[in-house]
Amino acid sequence: MSLFLATQRFRLVVVSAALLLSVGCVVGPNYKQPPAPQVPSYMPEHPATTNSTPNLPGGEAQSFAVGRDIPGDWWTLFHSKPLNDLIERALKANPDLKSAQAALLVARENTLAQRGYYYPNVSAGLSATRGKSSADLSPVTFSGDLAYSLYTPQVSVSFVPDVFGLNRRTVESLKAQEEQARFALVATHITLSSNIAAAAIQEASFRGQIDATQELITINTKMLETLRGQYARGYASELDVAAQESQLAQVVATLPPLLKQLAQQRDLLAELSGGFPNQEMPETFELSKMQLPAELPLSLPSHLVEQRPDIRQAEENLHSASALVGVARANRLPSFSLTADAGSMAVILGHLFTAGFWDVASGVTQPVFDGKTLLHRERAARAAYTQAEEQYRSTVLTAFQNVADSLHAIKQDADALKYAFAATKAASVTLELTKKQFDVGYSNYLALLSAEQSYQQALLSQVQAQSNRYADTAALFQALGGGWWNRADLAKN
Repeated sequence: MSLFLATQRFRLVVVSAALLLSVGCVVGPNYKQPPAPQVPSYMPEHPATTNSTPNLPGGEAQSFAVGRDIPGDWWTLFHSKPLNDLIERALKANPDLKSAQAALLVARENTLAQRGYYYPNVSAGLSATRGKSSADLSPVTFSGDLAYSLYTPQVSVSFVPDVFGLNRRTVESLKAQEEQARFALVATHITLSSNIAAAAIQEASFRGQIDATQELITINTKMLETLRGQYARGYASELDVAAQESQLAQVVATLPPLLKQLAQQRDLLAELSGGFPNQEMPETFELSKMQLPAELPLSLPSHLVEQRPDIRQAEENLHSASALVGVARANRLPSFSLTADAGSMAVILGHLFTAGFWDVASGVTQPVFDGKTLLHRERAARAAYTQAEEQYRSTVLTAFQNVADSLHAIKQDADALKYAFAATKAASVTLELTKKQFDVGYSNYLALLSAEQSYQQALLSQVQAQSNRYADTAALFQALGGGWWNRADLAKN
């Protein structure tokens, strides 16, 4: 038989296999996307506008724009060029982000590799043999020559028709895992930008607390000098001087921990941006050089499940678990195989395409007894689907809690700053009046010491209240999904 005829039979095998595949069914449940929760709002009553504290960084009133979209570079709303520069640099250099990108590529290639099983596996080979047969035996060739050369080109085709959808469900599961990896990349992106914003705000808070502490050191140092002068003139006791020295020492002692925290915060920012701690960063952060966003976009609750990458990851995990139920079910059903070989065998190269051979074979395998192994694997797959379903619901609930927590925090932060600022003003006035009374002898030192301590506590509380407004605003953007769908580098992955 000629090699041409063998090739024609090959084509018949491939066509038959494709026909068998087209009439096959896909066992297992068909995945259905969970509906969005029918929740009208994140909390019983949304605040329309927060309180304001005029003439103070971070004291601006904030309003909520319900239904407004979130920009992909939400951090620019703080109007801080150092923050913008640092985050953009980190998005190019952070190793966690690059690792997530590589993980997505791994998942994508695994999906494409599994798709290859949709097609026949074709391999080709050529062997050439030189030999000599014994004179006591019949010669191998028709010519009767004892020495001969044998050439054997051959093409082999094997194919496993996806009759019950085993491969289709496997590809479906891998595709869902690829989507999981994509949303893991999105989550890494959002977490990175949010962590940098939070760390920058914390650095600004430490700088504010350091400035406040240095102001307190100056106040206490001047007071100590005054007391020493009064002691020398006999107007103050040695006990008063000692108490003021103790007060100054206590204030000075609070400075090194703040400097340590500031240095460690700088180390954290260097690491997040993909650098080493010994590399000095050009960016520094102060609360007075940041602007609090006056209008906050607030996504509709029905959109949150589409925006949060952790919810999308949980959904794709559910999708993968659904497909794996079909895989486990298909493994209990018959599997078919088709194989075919075609080639030629000749002792003369010119005869290679005239002396052809071929064979076609098919097989079917049906599990008969396996100690119920496959049955229990299917049951395990169904239980895994239930587990993924509950994990999805838990993730949704946590996401809504995150948004509600951020909204509560933003409202209370505004009130806390208003009261902290009022307390600082009152403590400052009290301290100033007490100092004047002490200087003229109308107030004792204990009253002055109490006023100093009250002002110290109020001033530091005010700085922390300022930074909380910035930090919780950034947390809201993260809780709402960070606007990743508006970034071309994430939406098209």
